[in-house]
Amino acid sequence: MEQKKNWSQSIPLKQQIKIIKRIFSFGSPFKKKFFTGIFFGILLSVTNVVLPRIIQIFIDDYLTAETATIQIIALFALAYFGVTIIKIIVWYLNLYLFNLASEQTVENIRNKVFEKLQTLGMRFYDQTPTGSIVTRVTNDTETIKEFWEVFLTVLQGIFGVLASFIAMALLDIQLTLWITLFIPVLLIVIWYYQKYSSAIYRSMREKLSVLNTKLAETISGMSIVQQFRQEKRVQKEFDETNTSYFTSRYAMVKANALLLGPVINLLDALALVVVLGYFGYDALNGAVGVGVIYAFTSYVQNFFKPMVRMMDSLSIFQDGVVSSNRVLAILDNQELTPQQDADSHATIKEGKIEFKGVSFSYDGKTNVLNNISFVAYPGETVALVGHTGSGKSSIINVMMRFYEFFEGEILIDDISIKKYPIEELRSKMGLVLQDSFLFYGTIKDNIRLKNTSITDRQIEAAAQFVQADSFIEELPDQYDSRVIERGASYSSGQKQLISFASTIVTDPKILILDEATANIDTQTEALIQEGLEKMRKGRTTLAIAHRLSTIRDANMILVIDHGEIIERGNHNDLISQKGSYYEMYHLQNSDVVN
Repeated sequence: MEQKKNWSQSIPLKQQIKIIKRIFSFGSPFKKKFFTGIFFGILLSVTNVVLPRIIQIFIDDYLTAETATIQIIALFALAYFGVTIIKIIVWYLNLYLFNLASEQTVENIRNKVFEKLQTLGMRFYDQTPTGSIVTRVTNDTETIKEFWEVFLTVLQGIFGVLASFIAMALLDIQLTLWITLFIPVLLIVIWYYQKYSSAIYRSMREKLSVLNTKLAETISGMSIVQQFRQEKRVQKEFDETNTSYFTSRYAMVKANALLLGPVINLLDALALVVVLGYFGYDALNGAVGVGVIYAFTSYVQNFFKPMVRMMDSLSIFQDGVVSSNRVLAILDNQELTPQQDADSHATIKEGKIEFKGVSFSYDGKTNVLNNISFVAYPGETVALVGHTGSGKSSIINVMMRFYEFFEGEILIDDISIKKYPIEELRSKMGLVLQDSFLFYGTIKDNIRLKNTSITDRQIEAAAQFVQADSFIEELPDQYDSRVIERGASYSSGQKQLISFASTIVTDPKILILDEATANIDTQTEALIQEGLEKMRKGRTTLAIAHRLSTIRDANMILVIDHGEIIERGNHNDLISQKGSYYEMYHLQNSDVVN
C-alpha cells in the first residue's frame, strides 16, 4: 500500500530540476554536437522569419502597386526558393547533430547503468525483481532518448517564439503586446499539466515494471505453470496487472487530450481573431497592406505553433523525468558488493581457510550464522551438511564475498579476506553451484567465459579432467556446439559438467562446491566422481553436500543447524557419535535400500 502511495505522488519541481541537471551531465562528452545542433536551430528560426517577410514585401511593394515584372517575379521566386533550400539544409543539420548526440548520450547512460548493476551486491538482487531491472535498463533508458528530443523541440520552440515575436514587433508593436496577453494563460496551463501529469507518469512507469516482472516470471516458470495447471490463475493475475497499467495509460491519454494541443489551438484561434479584428478596425479608417496582414498572421501561427509542439512534448518530458529518476535510483544505490582494501596487493599462495567467530544476517536483524569457527588447511576438504535453511549456503556467500559480514573474521593464508583484491579472490577461488547457468553461445565460450588467455587446448584438457569430453566429443560440432538460452538443450548433468570444466580451466587454489552433484543422475554422478577427486587434489575445498555418501572422505565434516555448528569431525567420528549426522546418513541409506 505504501508503494502504491508513492507511485501516485508527483515529483516536486525542485527535484525535477536536479534530475534534469544530472541527465545533462551524461551528455557532456558530446556537447560539441549538441551546441552545433543548437546553432543550426537558431538559423532555422531565422529562415522561418525571413520567408513570410519575402512574401510580404512582394505583395505590398510590387503586386499591390502593380509594378511587378517578370524579372522581379523571378527574383522573388528565386529568393524564396533559395531561402527554402537553406532552411532544409539547416533543418537537416539541426536534427542530425542533436539526435546523434542524444543517441550517444543514452548509450552512455545505458552502459553506466549496466556497469553499476555489476557492482551492486546480491542483497539488491534479492530485493529487486528482475523484470523491474530489465525495464529500467531498456524501457526507461529508451524513454530518456525521447526525453532528449524534447529539449530539441523546446529549443526550436523558444527560438521560433522569440524570432516571431521580434518580427511581429517590427511590424506592429501595439498588436504584438495584445498577443502577449495570451502567454500568462499558457503558463498556467503548463504549470497545472506539469503538476498533474508527473504523478500519472510515475504510476505508469512503476506499473510497467510490475507488468514486465509478471511476464518474465511467468515465462521463466512456464513449465511449472503448465505442470500444476495454473494457466487460469496466471492469466487472471496478468489480466489484472495489464488492466492496471492500461488504466494509468488511459489517465495519461485523457490529460494529454485535454491539456495539450486543444488548449494551444484555442489560444492560436483567439489570437488570430484579435489580429483580424485589429486590422479590420484599421481598414475602416484607411487602407491596410495585404502583405502585412499575411506576414502578421504567419508570425502569429509561427508564434503559437512551436508552443503546440512544446506542449505536446510535455507528456514525453514528464515521462522522461520519471524514467530518469528510476534510472538514477540504480546509479545512486549504495547496496554495493563488499569492498576490499584498495591498497592491498596480497596474493593467495597456500589456500588455508579460517573462520573466526563469524556471524551474519541478511536483513541486519536476524542472524543466519552464529559464531562460525573452523579451519580448512591447504589441500583439505571441509564439508558442510545440514537441513535446508540451516545456513550452509550463507557460509559460502560470505566466503565468496557476495555479502558483507560484520562480526568475526575470515582469513585466507592468515590474512583477512578483506585485504585481498577482488580480482585475486575471483581468480584463485572456483565456485560450482547446484544450478548451473550457461550463456548463449558455444560450449567453448561457456568454458572459456570470454577469457582470451585460455587456449582451446586448455579447454579440452579441462573437459577431459572432469569427464565432460565423453558427451562433448559425441556432438556434431563438439566444442563449437551451440548453447541456447540457459543451456536448455542439455541435461542437468551435462550442464553441470560444463560448469565443472569452466571452473577447473582457471586452475583455482580454493574450490567451492555448493551441492554440485545434487541435480545429477546416479550414472552421471558416478562418471564425475573421479573428476571431482582430481579437482580436489592439491586444492582446499569447501563443499556443501546433499548426498552424504559423496563426502565420506572429507577431512572434516561440519553439521550446521540454525546457523550454528553442532557437530564436527570426519565421517567415522560423526557416525560413532550417533548424533544428527548419524541420523541423516542412515536416513539416506535406508531410503536407498527401500
